[in-house]
Amino acid sequence: MRITDILTKECVRVPLQTSEKVSAITELVDLLNSNGLLDDRNEVLGAVLAREATRSTGVGFGLAVPHGKSRGCRDLVMAVGKPAAPIEFQAPDGRPCNVIVLLASPVDKTGPHIQALAGISRLWQTEEFRVAVAKAAAAEDLYNTIAQYSP
Repeated sequence: MRITDILTKECVRVPLQTSEKVSAITELVDLLNSNGLLDDRNEVLGAVLAREATRSTGVGFGLAVPHGKSRGCRDLVMAVGKPAAPIEFQAPDGRPCNVIVLLASPVDKTGPHIQALAGISRLWQTEEFRVAVAKAAAAEDLYNTIAQYSP
């Protein structure tokens, strides 16, 4: 599964308008909703925030991957944002996050959800990719970088 099979250009925002974790998650859910990808925005937001409350989704190296399974979406969907200033997500390495990848999927589609999480994680382990993402100054640049490096 290529990340660009899930992510559309319209669901990338640089910069995010917020500098706080819950607001960033909300902004990305709203981005998905405004692009017609959600059936129930509040249901999806609640699922992602509930998952975040159980354990932070800060991965490390400046990445957070908030995610949730919800009846509020029909398909696996993704939104990506870069905040103007890093946001604290309690990552294991102690670094705040400068890239946030939000995933939402239907409750009954666990396999694709896990594959997407694994794909993002693998991609983020590549230093060359992280450097290219850091240089992306606009949403189109970030999307093109993801498309270029996505397996």
